[in-house]
Amino acid sequence: MENHILDGKLCIYCIKVLKEYKLIDLYSFFVLEFYNGYKEMEECIMLKTLAAHIKEFKKDSILTPVFMILEVILETIIPLMMASIIDDGVEAGNMQHIYVMGSLMVITAFVSLWAGVMGGKYGSRASTGFARNLRKAMYENIQTFSFSNIDKFSTSGLVTRLTTDVTNVQNAYQMILRMCMRAPASLICAMAMSFYVNAKVAFVYLAAVFILGIILFILIKFTMKYFQQVFKKYDALNESVQENVSAIRVVKAYSREEFEKSKFMTASGNIYNMFVKAEKMIALNSPVMQLAVYSCILLISWLGAKMIVGGSMTTGELSQLLTYCMNILMSLMMLSMIFVMITMSMASAERIAEVLEEKADITNPAEPVMHVPDGSIRFEHVSFSYKSDAETPVLKDINLDIKQGEMIGVIGGTGSAKSSLVNLISRLYDVSEGSVSVGGINVKDYNIETLRNEVSVVLQKNVLFSGTILENLRWGDADATDEECIHACQLACADEFIDKMPDGYNTYIEQGGTNVSGGQKQRLCIARALIKKPKVLILDDSTSAVDTATDSKIRKAFAEEIPDTTKIIIAQRISSIKDCDRIIVMEDGAVDGFGTHEELLASNEIYSDVYESQMSGSGDFDE
Repeated sequence: MENHILDGKLCIYCIKVLKEYKLIDLYSFFVLEFYNGYKEMEECIMLKTLAAHIKEFKKDSILTPVFMILEVILETIIPLMMASIIDDGVEAGNMQHIYVMGSLMVITAFVSLWAGVMGGKYGSRASTGFARNLRKAMYENIQTFSFSNIDKFSTSGLVTRLTTDVTNVQNAYQMILRMCMRAPASLICAMAMSFYVNAKVAFVYLAAVFILGIILFILIKFTMKYFQQVFKKYDALNESVQENVSAIRVVKAYSREEFEKSKFMTASGNIYNMFVKAEKMIALNSPVMQLAVYSCILLISWLGAKMIVGGSMTTGELSQLLTYCMNILMSLMMLSMIFVMITMSMASAERIAEVLEEKADITNPAEPVMHVPDGSIRFEHVSFSYKSDAETPVLKDINLDIKQGEMIGVIGGTGSAKSSLVNLISRLYDVSEGSVSVGGINVKDYNIETLRNEVSVVLQKNVLFSGTILENLRWGDADATDEECIHACQLACADEFIDKMPDGYNTYIEQGGTNVSGGQKQRLCIARALIKKPKVLILDDSTSAVDTATDSKIRKAFAEEIPDTTKIIIAQRISSIKDCDRIIVMEDGAVDGFGTHEELLASNEIYSDVYESQMSGSGDFDE
């Protein structure tokens, strides 16, 4: 199937070329048919992807339309009973017939009500269960994504897909199970009974249905394009909210509340404007329907009155036809609502399917290596780009050989690809060319979880989760004892502030670590990484917020307590890495120098210039 899609995309490209050279008219019919077929195939694949998650709710999905059709059949019988009461009971003066038919009507109405309730019950269970399965499947698939997969979807976009988009699909699915069965069934049954009662009058319905169908088609066609655009606007709104809330302290520090309000109002206004345009079109639906309903009632009443006077129709039959008139036109109104909801949900369904069908770029090999022998690291002719079609690689022909237990410093200007270099070691990204080895084995040959458990990374952006300090520390090792957590905090110099807290290690950390300082957050993240007892420890500028004395204590603890762990420290301050065994100098995605502090001072111009400027207090690496 994937090959067919690729072939289809290639043919679409060829069609565009033909159009560019004005040859498209020769094949216009073929092109149109092929393109429509290709789009239908894509939609079928998307629907198949979503339908696979109905799973255990198939029974509910089948029972719902069964009960809805039963409700429609019973509702169709009721006007027939009413006509019988009028003609054979009231006009004939037969009270016995009125009592019998009245009782049957009450029983039929209650059974119809029960069928409607059961349809609602099973429909709600099926739709909410379907939504639950979609969210679960999306969330689980997101957990398998590599960093490159995550880069394809913004965080706000994923949140929208997990919430708003799934809710839209849930509502549409419930409407399909209930209304999509009820409305056509009611329309067909009412139309059939109308022709059974009086074919001449029934043609009034048929004409109304035809006219309303054309109007609905036009309204839906114009409305669809707005709903397809509106959910992209939701992404922008969620992004604005998420960014503002997570960085509220910065917003207040810079007095940017009005700017953020303006940005939010712009994003919210875009959604408002888009919905207003769509709702203006949909709003025409109601008056058109009402005009049709009342026109049909007047026309049927006029025709019916003439027929009653002429003796070709009874009063009960006229009452019956008027009831069926309302049923038919209400069914049309329900169908219009269904089309609008499905139109809205199709855009959401496509966005959900994109996440479900996204395959992780980084996966385990067929027979993964389950043990990392040691912490030695080797880069062999490594080049790397975040995008496959990038003209210039981020890393260019990197060759490094790092021994187990070494403490390696990495320094370089902003954008010199320091973080990109270390992200390849734990296989957060895959190399574009060359190979990266840990313990003498290519990282692509390892089980991903095994590798990442032995290569502990403290990322540049420190993240703590809501929970106690101990709960956060045990992200490194769920089975770590209190003593192991305390020891890791001592190595990271985090015990200095934890002991001063009223609840100590049971102190509750707010979401994102908002109730601790930047330096405290960094030290907790380092302690969390140490609890894993890794063979390789990577600190990506993770001591930038701590003072020089604490930085020195942490590095000393590393040297004394974990001598066999390979330690890679990215820093902007030379003072943070000058005591490392060797130092890597990065410049524009390449290794400009690799050696000890003394060797680089003597042989590397960039390093020596930065050292002089920092020691004199007049600059940093970027300068």
